[in-house]
Amino acid sequence: MRMRSSNPVLKRAMRSGQAGYGQTPYGQGAPYQAGYAQPYGQPSPQTGYGYPQPGYGPQTPSTAERMTIDDVVVRSAMTLGLVVLTAVPTYFLAVSGNPLGFGLALFGALGGLVLGLVIAFKQSTNPALILTYGALEGLLVGGLSGVFELSLMSQNGMAMGSLVTQAVFGTLIAAGAVLAVYRLRIIRVTNTFVKVVTAAAAGLLVLLLVNFVAALFIPGGFGLREPSLLGLGISLLAVTLAAAMLMIEFRQIEDALNMGLPRKYSWQLAFGLTVTLVWLYIEILRLLWILKSLFSE
Repeated sequence: MRMRSSNPVLKRAMRSGQAGYGQTPYGQGAPYQAGYAQPYGQPSPQTGYGYPQPGYGPQTPSTAERMTIDDVVVRSAMTLGLVVLTAVPTYFLAVSGNPLGFGLALFGALGGLVLGLVIAFKQSTNPALILTYGALEGLLVGGLSGVFELSLMSQNGMAMGSLVTQAVFGTLIAAGAVLAVYRLRIIRVTNTFVKVVTAAAAGLLVLLLVNFVAALFIPGGFGLREPSLLGLGISLLAVTLAAAMLMIEFRQIEDALNMGLPRKYSWQLAFGLTVTLVWLYIEILRLLWILKSLFSE
């Protein structure tokens, strides 16, 4: 069975008729190993991947047109900046108990889900769509942050902002640690790694959807997201999977750069990073909320 990439940028490349990388998509061929940094057009002796000539599509992009790491960083910063920009006012609305904060979070969740699916399935590189997705995700992030913090403030008088500050720093530390582990090749992002992580993430998603449906009829559903030992275990698993998915995003960025893809595809990579980092933040936020709910005096 062919393994599908979690980021649409490589799906299009695989269908573009390239030799080399396109002949060994995730789940097939030689596993990933260090040694990707080969001259363009020269196959790696470790992996056998050859970055083909004449390049991506019918014509080789000029050096000026090829994606660089700066392109990915700048576009990711723009998208994540919009997440923060819309999250801050939504957070203050939600933490103050204003129903508008919860309404904006719900709008962001539904709108982000629909738009995210559109971007993924259409493999869109439209900056307006991807930036709008970032803004919608900010509504969700801000609303959830405010709701969780308001819950702890009412339970044990926790100071406003402490939960969110810890979650933000936790996300930054986790992302930095994952990047270091990836760059040092402490954990190799092999095709088997991609298969296992993607399957586990899909299984967790199905489990959480079942729990969500159950919560419509039973308060708390099956308790998978509640402040309990079961909820704590599920949150730890979710944080681990989100971190593993971030490693896969880093591999996809490295692969895309080595393939010499056109600059416009940096928007899809920025989209993938935003999806994963938002998920990682939300799971760390929930994990901290559960820990403080269970063990705070």
